[in-house]
Amino acid sequence: MRTRAPDSAVMPPAVVLLSGGLDSTTALAVAMSQGFVPHCLTFRYGQRHSVEIDAARRVAAHYGVARHVVADIDLRAFGGSSLTSDLPVEKDRPISQMEVGVPLTYVPARNTIFLSFALAFAETTDAADIFIGVNALDFSGYPDCRPEYIRAYEAMANLATRAGVEGHHLTIHTPLISMTKAQIIRTAIDLGAPLELTTTCYDPAPDGTACGHCDACILRLKGFAEAGVTDPARYT
Repeated sequence: MRTRAPDSAVMPPAVVLLSGGLDSTTALAVAMSQGFVPHCLTFRYGQRHSVEIDAARRVAAHYGVARHVVADIDLRAFGGSSLTSDLPVEKDRPISQMEVGVPLTYVPARNTIFLSFALAFAETTDAADIFIGVNALDFSGYPDCRPEYIRAYEAMANLATRAGVEGHHLTIHTPLISMTKAQIIRTAIDLGAPLELTTTCYDPAPDGTACGHCDACILRLKGFAEAGVTDPARYT
């Protein structure tokens, strides 16, 4: 991971994928701690839990980011996920079950699509760095959160862009990829990230209250418990 000094005279831009969740907010905090000027990118992709878009706006406003783009794409046209179709969100699954197979909340090719938009955004902002809060340790069911996927995408990005062929190497940063959820939470707290503004739930109430029973809620609650910190999120 390339590190920038926060007090550097030149503060380079970086594109940060910001969902409004715990992980992406922590990734944003990490980027800022390394001296990057963040340009945040959020997606309204037809997800059932659109309250996360409001959370992303709150987080971006909290940090006063250089620019925050909410891009509209509609992955409901393809379905295939409980987040973009009428498939039920899995509830009350034991951790052992989460660690096997690909969950119904996997959105086909989502990170590939998101990173493609981030790549375009990076080229137009002269950014050589993209931050994404993927994690392959506590929740390994998503194939597009694995380190080998990120390495392959970075290699492709440097072959497919004008910046890449002109010798301006693009780096995809995954500062959370090998952390446990508890470690992510501790990192966020150490960096002063506004965790009270984040939302994680896959099936929240209209007012944003978390269900407490989906995989995301269970893993978040487990992480806060292991970190010895009270979760500021609201649960039913």
